This record gives sequence, structure tokens and C-alpha cells, in this order.
Amino acid sequence: MLEYPKERIELAKIAGYLHDIGNNINRVNHAHTGALLAYNILKDMGMDVRSRSDIMMAIGNHDEQTGNPVNEITAALILADKSEVHRDRVLEKNKPRLDIHDRVNYAVTEAELTIDNKEKKVILDLTIDTNICPILDYFKIFMDRTIMSKYAAKYLDIWYELIINDTKLL
Repeated sequence: MLEYPKERIELAKIAGYLHDIGNNINRVNHAHTGALLAYNILKDMGMDVRSRSDIMMAIGNHDEQTGNPVNEITAALILADKSEVHRDRVLEKNKPRLDIHDRVNYAVTEAELTIDNKEKKVILDLTIDTNICPILDYFKIFMDRTIMSKYAAKYLDIWYELIINDTKLL
């Protein structure tokens, strides 16, 4: 949508596909572990060093605790990953047992990420069922992700906009 070269788009797709591979080892530091795993897998597959390094940087920088948008691939991965919130992500639908992450995801009945190249902005538009959880619960777990998304959009020279229940918050 932002008219980057096809090669860079393909690298972003690969980074998106592999970005959580580190979770197979441990959730803690999964971005760093995943970056190393992906680098070696791509090396074994014959990918050139620059391309696999760009993918490694994207994967290693996608976590909101330690990451930063260091290139356009990383910024795209951050925006995609941090906007992934929806009830379809919840495997266990038994409401009394839902932790805050499951409760927030389950409460999101609609989620749409839109890129408007003409207006130079990316919009995350959510509908949250406040009977399931208050919007404040969303921000308890998504505030750092929202801030990171804002920085990622800025790296791409676009504006980040968040809309929840038809109210524009950013």
C-alpha cells in the first residue's frame, strides 16, 4: 500500500511468517531467540546475508519491551503484529477462566487495520464489547504496543490512528 519495492515487501512477508518462531523455545526473549533461529534457517536456505539480516532485525525488534523500528520491514512487522487483536485468537472460550489477554481479545468483535496511502496514515479500528471487558483493560495490555505502533508508523512517515468503538483516540 505504501509503494515499497517488491523485494522489501517479500522480506516483510517472510519476517511476518517467522516473527514468533522464538516462542517455540520460550516466550521470554522470544524476539531475540526467533531472530537467531530465522537467520540460520534462511542462511541454510541460501538467502543472501543482507536480506536475512533485515529479516533478523525485524524479528529481533518486534517485541514492545526491547524493540524499535530500525527499518521499514521492522516497522511493517510491528504494525501488523501489534494490531492483531480479535476474539478469534482465543482458544478457550470459557469466560470465567479467561485471563486479561484472552478477555481483551475475546471482547474485540471487530478489528480492521487500514492503510490510507493518500492520507498517509494507518488506522486500527476496533469494536470492543464492554460487557466483556472495559476499554481500560485493553490499554492495560496494549498501551506499550500502541506506542510502539505509533513509532513504527512514524518510521514509515505515516500517521497512526486508533479508533475504539467509533471514538478516535490517536
